[in-house]
Formats: sequence, structure tokens, C-alpha cells
Amino acid sequence: MKLATLCYVKHNGHTLMLHRVKKQNDMHAGKWNGLGGKLDAGETPEACVIREVWEESGLQIRNPRLHGVLTFPAFANDEDWYAFLFTATEFEGALIDSAEGVLRWVPDGELLALNLWEGDRVFIPWLDQPRFFSGKFVYKAGKLEGYEVVFY
Repeated sequence: MKLATLCYVKHNGHTLMLHRVKKQNDMHAGKWNGLGGKLDAGETPEACVIREVWEESGLQIRNPRLHGVLTFPAFANDEDWYAFLFTATEFEGALIDSAEGVLRWVPDGELLALNLWEGDRVFIPWLDQPRFFSGKFVYKAGKLEGYEVVFY
């Protein structure tokens, strides 16, 4: 089981997205993603998302908001992934040349037109509603087979 964070940094009607085109053997190659990554041992999801956004973008976020938890059974190498899903609207700093890919502020109205994982098109709109959620997304060979969600 892998624990991870995923953050969508938002500013003036735009969302910071990462086009994954730089890393060798990247399971997300060619996709657009929010920022985030694996939790280190003993790290809280909040500390992880702050660290990961800093490492990938050069931005220091404050007060990230947890919206939900996503489960991806057998997503990569038959390992289950659990992702804590955040947004952040408070930050400082300047964007860096990320080793993960190319960073771009994307107008919110264009997000779902990007080359995203299919499930991202489902859960990104959930970030605009006030309820916490727990979602499960099942992929087979990189294709979304189905999903379920509970809103609290």
C-alpha cells in the first residue's frame, strides 16, 4: 500500500498543473496532474503536501484544505494507492523548472480538456463542493473500469 497526496493549487481562476514529460519510466508520462507524491515515514498528509508542492513547484503553500481521500486498488505494480486530495489558495514564491515536468497555470474552464487520467475528470469537480468525500477508482491496464464515492 502506498500513501500519497495530491494538491491543486488555485489562483485567480487558474489551477497549477504539471505536465509529466520529464521523468524516465513515469507511470504518469504525458498526463497532466496536480502536485504531490508519496508520504515519508511518520509524515502527516499536510506536511507531505506542503513538502511535495515546494519540491515540485517552488511554491510554499499555507493552509492546504483536505477535500477527500481517493483509493486506487492495484493501480501500479498491483499496489493499492491511497491519495489525500487537497487544494491550496495561499502561497508564496516563484515557480521553478520542475524535474517532474512542465508547470502551467491552466484556466479552470480548460482543466477537464487536458490529457488527464479518466478518473481525474470525475473527481476534479468534487473539489468545488463543500462535502468531504471518499472515492474508489478502479483502473485496468491504464483504463478506468469504474468508480464509487461516498460524500459526508
